[in-house]
Amino acid sequence: MSFPARRRHKGISALERERLSFLGRQLAPGFALRVVVLGPGGRRAYDEAEWRGAIVVVEWGEIVLEPRAGSSYGFRRGDVLWLQGLALQALHNPGREPAVLAAVVRRRESSS
Repeated sequence: MSFPARRRHKGISALERERLSFLGRQLAPGFALRVVVLGPGGRRAYDEAEWRGAIVVVEWGEIVLEPRAGSSYGFRRGDVLWLQGLALQALHNPGREPAVLAAVVRRRESSS
């Protein structure tokens, strides 16, 4: 079965308008939200433990992942990231406005 090209991608523009965001949402029990803000031109050293198990959304602005070696990768509002296990040196905000990252992780079980 095939669809006309015009109809095949009809929903993509709607998806782009409906970017994933964790801000202002009630999370399911067992999950926690952490918000990280990088000021304009700001840089944050990469600490893998900080991002362990987190699904991260760029809520506002843009960030560049600076690797220990090789090419940098840029991300902007609406992009979803997994930052665990990467050979990164830092996260950098090259923009003129703050970059806001929202990270959702499972809550840790408290030992009694």
